[in-house]
Amino acid sequence: MPVPIRRLVVALGLCCALLAGATACGSGGTTQDTAAVVAAATPTPTTSAEKQKFAKTRFVVNAGLAAGATYQWIVKPWKAGKFKKGAKGRRLALVKAGLAGAFTYNRLKAATKNAQGDPTLAKAVAPLAAGIDALKDLPSKLRKGDSTDAVVGSFDDIINDVKDAGKSAGAEVTDQVPSASQLAG
Repeated sequence: MPVPIRRLVVALGLCCALLAGATACGSGGTTQDTAAVVAAATPTPTTSAEKQKFAKTRFVVNAGLAAGATYQWIVKPWKAGKFKKGAKGRRLALVKAGLAGAFTYNRLKAATKNAQGDPTLAKAVAPLAAGIDALKDLPSKLRKGDSTDAVVGSFDDIINDVKDAGKSAGAEVTDQVPSASQLAG
């Protein structure tokens, strides 16, 4: 009776793991050797220049996702007239816009936090914090269909301000449309 390949692979894997574990336990190494291996494996903190570089990169990604979501699911449908009463697909467009608004708010808050890692970027983004905080209640207004023109204008203005602040600090933001799973998450 033939033995399935899956069982052979599992048995071989277990044998190798047991053999490797027994060899490691019986190596007779000193605690100094173990401490040296642990110290070598411990990652070292990044330099401040690397932290600043990563701060700009994370800022660009988060702000780009916010800009992409705003344009794709808020500004573009608004320009197409999807938010007007009686428009075909209005309810679905408003729900998507509400989700995109919440996503945008979340990514802009993350971008603001990322900007703190770079002094130039932090100074450029600091005046926008109040405007970003003002976006917090707007997604629910979008979902309900309340004063969509003003709400869309607020999102578009803040996104453009964030893009301008990033550009002035050397971190140019480009729109990146998030996937549906990113938007829902």
